[in-house]
Amino acid sequence: MIGGVGRPVAGRTQPASVADMADRFYLNSPLAPGEVVLSGPEAHHLATVLRARPGDAVCLFNGDGAEYPAVVTAVVKKRVVVRVEGRLTPDREVGHRLEVAAPLPKGDRGDFLIEKLTELGATHYVPLRTRRSVVHPREAKLERLERAVIEASKQCGRNVLLRIEPPADWEEYGRRPTLPARRWLAHFGGGAWAGQATGDVALAVGPEGGFTDEEVERARAAGWGIVCLGPRVLRVETAALALAMLAQ
Repeated sequence: MIGGVGRPVAGRTQPASVADMADRFYLNSPLAPGEVVLSGPEAHHLATVLRARPGDAVCLFNGDGAEYPAVVTAVVKKRVVVRVEGRLTPDREVGHRLEVAAPLPKGDRGDFLIEKLTELGATHYVPLRTRRSVVHPREAKLERLERAVIEASKQCGRNVLLRIEPPADWEEYGRRPTLPARRWLAHFGGGAWAGQATGDVALAVGPEGGFTDEEVERARAAGWGIVCLGPRVLRVETAALALAMLAQ
């Protein structure tokens, strides 16, 4: 596995930090050296599943871009007490805005998409509503996707969380003045990929039936480049992940 926590990555045979060797846990609260109490699912996983004991090394993160190596000091029924011993800022982000807009696939494929976008370093995901899209996620589904981001970040070592944006209609989203200057839309009939490898970028993928010709032409008029990902029909999640890779 390339890029796994505590495993070799390109050009590196040793972990980036002591924290790379420890299990990672997410807390939605400020972190600093000193005592921290874990409760809820994270404490259950650490105490019951991993059977942590005082002296075990762990790593905490909260999405602020840093990770916090810590040591377990006490394990009780529904709580785990750890002592944060420092703050590290390993470089694991792409270094620019990488926004992916795509209709949410059906069922577990949506979770898969978010998990892999997180691993690839995407910074934002926008659930799109298009003429042909059929899945329109509600609040509960968006919360599930946010949890998928956290779980994927724990596994891949990211300390900045992929941001799940509110659902957006393509007609409005495609013309947003706040979008990066680099904008690419995947569609049959587009040209070969010729984008730069660095810099802020927005990427758009249509639903299973693709964007309509009218949607594509409006995107072209709004400054989107149209790119074809090959001669085969790709699922939404496959196209989105392929485009995210090309953009890097």
